[in-house]
Amino acid sequence: MNRKIVILGTGGTIAGTAASSSDHTGYTAAQVGIAQLVGAVPALAGGPCDLVTEQVAQIDSKDMSFSVWARLAERVSHFLAQPEVQGIVVTHGTDTLEETAWLLHALLVPAKPVVLTCAMRPATALAPDGPQNLLDAVAVAAHPGARGVLAVCAGVIHGAPDVQKVHTYRLDAFSSGDAGPVGYVEEGRLRLMRNWPEAPVHKALAAIKKIVTQQDGSGWPRVDIVMNYAGAGASVVQALVASGVQGLVVAATGNGTLHQDLEAALLQAQAAGVRVVRATRCLEGRVLPRAGDLLADSQGLSPVKARVALMLELMANGS
Repeated sequence: MNRKIVILGTGGTIAGTAASSSDHTGYTAAQVGIAQLVGAVPALAGGPCDLVTEQVAQIDSKDMSFSVWARLAERVSHFLAQPEVQGIVVTHGTDTLEETAWLLHALLVPAKPVVLTCAMRPATALAPDGPQNLLDAVAVAAHPGARGVLAVCAGVIHGAPDVQKVHTYRLDAFSSGDAGPVGYVEEGRLRLMRNWPEAPVHKALAAIKKIVTQQDGSGWPRVDIVMNYAGAGASVVQALVASGVQGLVVAATGNGTLHQDLEAALLQAQAAGVRVVRATRCLEGRVLPRAGDLLADSQGLSPVKARVALMLELMANGS
């Protein structure tokens, strides 16, 4: 039985085109199909695994939707269950890559590698970064023992729990913060720095059936993000509660600190049945819980990942 690497396309800058090869920002994302992207990297054909391609979506990842997430989760779950599949690569836009990575990791807890990759320059650039990123991602997916959801960009391997986009345009746009990268891809070989990402400890798995059977995007609980800042007040929280929000993640300052007016509004929302979670807007570190905390912390997740985790938890609990 030949081992297979499945490459799923969702669009993004890696599939983008521009009128000029020197234009790195005025491009249109999601124009080139996944089969064409793979065909443009001849070195992929010489790898240890057969390649299978499938176009799951063709969008700019800033427009990521619940329906695309549901379709992607279903296809990843489908291929993970096939014994001949060694690993999966997903081409994705950079803007929401970290959210999709965490969704797949928390939802599927894959024992095989699921590697998201991307590009900061469109396919038509004079020196596009997408082909090398795709080649590196396939190398990671083919690596014996690799597991979990990962992101590969600019030769760096990031774990889904830690990866964040931290720069608006440079090729090395992602960071794993103070956790550090999982490793590096060097001339097709992996140099690992730490263990593969661990499975999250929560009840998200109970949501998988709902997600894959509701691919129109219905059934997802509404969770929004608010931010703490100088002069933050209660009005945004009050408006969200009035509109029927089911969960709120607050991007707090520092170690989960909140303006007194915002905190009072969040506590009122929680008393009314809205789930509230505190994350931090700091790029590094995490909210350290203390005895007597009235608002739950995000267990180290960034605000956008804490939102995904809370949606899955609410869905699993039937909310």
